[in-house]
Parts: sequence; C-alpha cells; structure tokens
Amino acid sequence: MRPAFTLGIEEEFMTIDPETRDLRSHLDYGILAKGKGILGDRVKAEMHQSVVEVGTNICRDIQEARREVIQIRREITRLVRENGLRLAAGGTHPFADWRKQGIYPDERYETILEDMQMVARANLIFGLHVHVGIEDRETAIHIMNAARYFLPHILALSTNSPFWVGMETGLKSYRCKVFDKFPRTNIPDYFQSYAEYESFVSLLVKTNCIDNAKKIWWDIRPHPSFATLEFRICDIPMRADETLAITALIQCTVAKLYKLYSMNQGFRLYRRALIMENKWRAVRYGLDGKLIDFGKRVEVPMRELVHEYLSLIDDVVDEMGCRQELNYLHQMLEQGTGADRQLRVWRETGDLSKVVDYMIQETEAGLEL
Repeated sequence: MRPAFTLGIEEEFMTIDPETRDLRSHLDYGILAKGKGILGDRVKAEMHQSVVEVGTNICRDIQEARREVIQIRREITRLVRENGLRLAAGGTHPFADWRKQGIYPDERYETILEDMQMVARANLIFGLHVHVGIEDRETAIHIMNAARYFLPHILALSTNSPFWVGMETGLKSYRCKVFDKFPRTNIPDYFQSYAEYESFVSLLVKTNCIDNAKKIWWDIRPHPSFATLEFRICDIPMRADETLAITALIQCTVAKLYKLYSMNQGFRLYRRALIMENKWRAVRYGLDGKLIDFGKRVEVPMRELVHEYLSLIDDVVDEMGCRQELNYLHQMLEQGTGADRQLRVWRETGDLSKVVDYMIQETEAGLEL
C-alpha cells in the first residue's frame, strides 16, 4: 500500500538578547510555559537553555505544513518579543560561547551530559528535522538506503552556520562538524532489511551502548516512535520559505524513491564512505562547491546538480502538490543559502552583531507580525 507521505517539521531556534545579540536563556522569561499555553506540545525545551524547539502536528501535505510552520513561527516570535528577547534561526550562533550557556534542568539531558561530557555541553547547535510518513517499516528502510545519496545535496541547500565562537570557520555548515563529535551520527550504512536494522539496534542495547534507538542520531533514520523516515541532516534555515522548500524537496525525494521501489526499480545504493565525501563538500562549500556523480565518476557543480535533482523528481511534484514550494529553490540558488548571506553581511560590516540582526530579520520574514 502506498505510504501516506505525511509531514512533520521540527525547527530549533535561538533566543537572543536584543542588546548584546548574544544567546540568552529563556528560563527566566517563562517562554516555554507561556508557549505551551498557546501552542501546546508543539513547543518544547532542548538541552541548552537558549534553544527553543517547535514542531508541527502531523500534516497531510505541504500546504498544511506551510500553515503550521508560519503559524508556529509567528506565535513563538511574538511571544519571545513580548518577553524582551528575539528569535533567530541559524545552525550556530555567530559568536556565543557554549561554555557560558546553561543546561536545561531535565533528567534526560543530565543523562546525556553524564554520558557525553564536554561533547554534549559544546553541542550548541540548531537544526531542522523533517519527518515523512511511511507506515511500513520494511519499505522505510529501503527508502532510507536510497535516500542517503541525496543527503549532501539537501544539506548544501540548508547550510546556515559559517561562524563558531566569533570565528569565521571557512565552512558553510560548521554545525555538522560540532554534531559529528557525537557517536552514532553522520550517514548510516545501508541495511538489507528492517530485521537487520532491528538486530543492529538490539546489539547496541544489549551491550549498553544505548538504552533505546532514540540515541541513534544519524542524518536519516527510521524514527523509533513514529511511522516516519526522519531527515536530520539540515541546518535550520533562516526563512520559513526555505524550510518549506527543503521539506518539499525531501517529501518529493521520498515519493520518487517509493515510486521506483514499487516498480522494482530501486535507486542504486552507494557506500557510506563515498556519500561522506559528498557530505564533506556540502559542509565545506555549500552551493558553491562540486559534488561527485558516482555513476559518471565526475565532479558536478552543486547548482547544476540542483537542476538535475529537480528534473529527477519532477514526475511526482504535482502529485505531492509541492510545485510552489520547490520553485523557491530557484530563488535560493540566486540569493545563496543562509551561510552565504551571513557571510555577505559580515564582509560588508565586519560586525557579527549585525549578522545576528540580519538573522533575526530573516527569521521574521513573511510572518506578518
């Protein structure tokens, strides 16, 4: 039976002091409690006190997802502003020092800190997670195997973290390099079946590597609790339109791969080591780099690959109702990713506070506050 291809979108935002432009804990402002009064379970804490995570309900299609994303961003932005802070979207803060950030008081985070130590404390990053509904777990694992190839392409479009602790890193997604200090991250291997995946998880649990599958933090994974395939590779983009364009790309990718799978025409599988080469290029250069076409054994400019990618999935776009959202990718190719635009402001002003101001402005774009 055809999957529902429902959508769920999670965004992690930073709470900013409007005077210093540094990160500021939201605990003293009661943001979460007030947010739950407005948005219910769609708002929650993350490990650091300056991170607010929001998530949509299950959305039937990209149009419903658009309404949810805009509404949630609008409500949480208004709430944060009313309480004297600002909301900003970026994979890392341009100059905040992770050593000065408080940890949210929660037993789960205390356990992670005890386990990971400084690696967890330094994990001051902000991502976008997209869930696509696939009810059958066997189908999900086969779609995951094929979808791994496209993860660097998707990452390149989302790159939005060129700075770390006041330094220009030279990378478009430094967030990825912060996170890959964790175990069980990055591109997963492929699995012959869901049973093989379950056996892998069981071995990790039995040998006390993890206590449950939620502690497998790959760039793509079958979600442990929901009947979804979860894409976790992206930096959070600045604009809601960017989040929606990337979500549409992910949904259409899954739909296309399912179409091939259902006709017994599976997409060619590549080794993790090869895909990791492309991930590094996406991390380093974003849209300005070249990825490897493994079939042709040549390098191809990332912007050309986006057009090839869109051609590949075009036959499912109208079925998914994603044409409008995917068209925004062309604007993203012209104006650059969040990383490109942050760097542009930095080159023009030499002031990272101005970069933060720009991030706040872009986060609020199109929300009609």
